[in-house]
Amino acid sequence: MNKTENNSETIVEFRHITKRFPGIVANDDINLAVKKGEIFALLGENGAGKSVLMSILFGMYEAEEGEIYIRGKKEQIDSPIKAAALNIGMVHQHFKLVENFTIAENIIMGAEPMKKAAGLFPVVDIDYANEKIAALSKEYGLEVDPTARIDEVPVAVQQRAEILKMLYRDAEILIFDEPTAVLAPKEIEYLLDIIRRLRDGGKTIFLVTHKLKEIKAIADRCGIMRRGKLISVHSVADTDLQELANLMVGHKIELTLDKKPPAFGENILTVEHLTVTDRNKLPVVNDISLSIRAGEIYAIAGVSGNGQLEIADAVAGMITPTAGRITLQGQDITGCTVRRRTEAGIAYIPEDRQRVAVVMDMTLRDNMVLKSYYRPPFADGLFRDTAAADTYTAAALEKYDVRSGQDGDSIMRTLSGGNQQKAVIGRETDLDAALMIFVQPTRGVDIGAIMNIRRLMLDLRDKGKAILLISMELEEIMACADTIGVIYGGEIKKTAPREEWTIEKIGEYMMGLGERSKANE
Repeated sequence: MNKTENNSETIVEFRHITKRFPGIVANDDINLAVKKGEIFALLGENGAGKSVLMSILFGMYEAEEGEIYIRGKKEQIDSPIKAAALNIGMVHQHFKLVENFTIAENIIMGAEPMKKAAGLFPVVDIDYANEKIAALSKEYGLEVDPTARIDEVPVAVQQRAEILKMLYRDAEILIFDEPTAVLAPKEIEYLLDIIRRLRDGGKTIFLVTHKLKEIKAIADRCGIMRRGKLISVHSVADTDLQELANLMVGHKIELTLDKKPPAFGENILTVEHLTVTDRNKLPVVNDISLSIRAGEIYAIAGVSGNGQLEIADAVAGMITPTAGRITLQGQDITGCTVRRRTEAGIAYIPEDRQRVAVVMDMTLRDNMVLKSYYRPPFADGLFRDTAAADTYTAAALEKYDVRSGQDGDSIMRTLSGGNQQKAVIGRETDLDAALMIFVQPTRGVDIGAIMNIRRLMLDLRDKGKAILLISMELEEIMACADTIGVIYGGEIKKTAPREEWTIEKIGEYMMGLGERSKANE
């Protein structure tokens, strides 16, 4: 039985919340009451205003109009410090962690336990912090090593650190913004179970996600947001997936793909004996060979941290392999720069769009021509043709449904994460490259955009493009791929046509059990 069935106390209430940014009303007269001990999901397209509303609750933004009541009392939440004082915590889509600090140092930052050195001088009691965090992590099933550095642990452990940061501060109102975007299927199941346990322990959960199945799995109620407005609130148990999708976009949305039989051409990419080592000279990618043909989607499935991102980065030129050879359309590009590879025919949609794909403080227009600003039609010798950039950007934003407050003049960081992603995919697609690398292409985008991106990949494949797809979404891999390779421990353990795989079989190989289960057949 959900806590909400026994408890009707309103813990958070938004009254007439309005927030504006240049050219856009992000939140438009929002009225919403959330009960203590429930999981309340916010669903909407990219840019609908979900994260903005949660950022207002957490004190990162202030609304121009409206009031927030916490436990029945009107509060002025003008900073995350004030939010923390009201027992509000937030796990952001892009984690707020200091990479060269330990897990414990990140968790206690701003709330450090102190002791007296030599009975005189106040110092941080890190031993006490480590012990408390270890106990807290065990209590909630969020096991971490408090002494491990953030840059040395996988993303799932980083997320646990973010959750523990909230619990360490005794947060009762927990905000999760796209919490499963970078997690593997087993990690997602684990996190959803943790969220249920937090709810059953009396915590109130706000869940911002585009994954409808996750909402159905754990949420009690769901608010539908569209272009800044709260359209409706529904009982999740009484609303099916198709209805939720339709409500989100305002019309019926098709949730199936029409995939044609492949027509493979010549080899576009050939990777031979690729090895990539980390800073400790240990192999992250170990002697991998693969090839991708024109008209083929080759997908790599694997748990995060097994080397798949390093393969993509090595092919794109972002990192230098220790050994091996990379050939694109018969040309050895192993030692080529990123620009040279782009000109040779590689487009790259990376996992971390904000760190790698865009310049956050530049305009959307400048980001859209970031890889081609120096050549026609955007440049003539030393002179840039800004009118051509304007014309291209306007057309691309419409074609790829990128929404921004000031069109091409918008600063990239003002866009929602999903609209940043659509802009990057549009820019890379328009390069008309022979090889397209998609890494986590649907991370943080709404269901309508997810289906559009998957259809785009299939359309590019039907036009003869070679596509390397790296995704944590096994459903996405099964829906789009022609060939699937499963990576474990830096090695591709098995490669086979899509028809020979099931999700269960992929999962076995992802966990390193494939060979063993095969031997037992």
